Amino acid sequence: MRSGGRRKSIAFFIVLGVALVGGAAALNIGWIIVSWRQAGLLVAGILVFPLIITGVVLNTIFLVREIRRNEQHEAFINAVTHELKTPVASMKLYLQTLQNRPVDDAKRQEFYEAMLEDSDRLLGTIEQVLRAGQLGARAHREGHTPIDLGAIVEECVSLARIRYRLPPEALIVRDASANGAGHVVLGDEDDLKAVVSNLVDNAIKYSGQDVRVAVELEQTEPAKATLRVRDHGIGISPSERKRIFRRFYRVPGTMRIKGTGLGLFIVRSVVARHGVKVFAESDGPGRGSTFTVHLPVAAPP
Repeated sequence: MRSGGRRKSIAFFIVLGVALVGGAAALNIGWIIVSWRQAGLLVAGILVFPLIITGVVLNTIFLVREIRRNEQHEAFINAVTHELKTPVASMKLYLQTLQNRPVDDAKRQEFYEAMLEDSDRLLGTIEQVLRAGQLGARAHREGHTPIDLGAIVEECVSLARIRYRLPPEALIVRDASANGAGHVVLGDEDDLKAVVSNLVDNAIKYSGQDVRVAVELEQTEPAKATLRVRDHGIGISPSERKRIFRRFYRVPGTMRIKGTGLGLFIVRSVVARHGVKVFAESDGPGRGSTFTVHLPVAAPP
């Protein structure tokens, strides 16, 4: 079912629910007017009527939610299928070329590099799906260790520059602390890498052609380190700021941008396991966005 069909289905159930509620109300009022002398039936009708209306409303809400959930699941499956199929098809094409045609060393090295990039993209998609499933099944985990957040940021930023072939000025790191010292926080290293890499990847993908992303580290309080990822991309409307953290959710109009709808869900789930929250800020569509995460600072030895 296409998006237009889904919207029509949602509108149908909403109109049907409103019509049923209106019809039930009209019948109940008419019945009360006609049968006002029969007190027992009148009292029974007054008691049963709210239950019927409640059931109709809840049924309509459930149907609309199921339609939207199926829409998100289908969009996720399509996105993952594309993200899995594209690099596999690309690698197959390069391998067939190497197998069937004589290729000089320079061209062969270019093919090898392209296949490695495709394999990294394929592995990244698989890791996203697996991590999302693991986070959904795991509760808050204790025993976090001191982690150098600055080192994780530098590593993730370097990998993003290579992956997206960006010049250094397109993706920069800023340390707003007074002394510029490293930020040692309590957490899980793999989880924090997932947070930083997903925020940076999102900022780059939704920046369009003019990529200007800044990753900022700051420690305004002794017990709290702040991570911010700023971009000048498509921005976020006020109505979408909370929805973007849902599993499989993608903002309407961004389906052409590669993604699975899991990145921000992973970010929210990971920071929740660290006992903190992630915040999204934007002045509106076309005006960029900022994602902020506060993390607990490790006590000095």
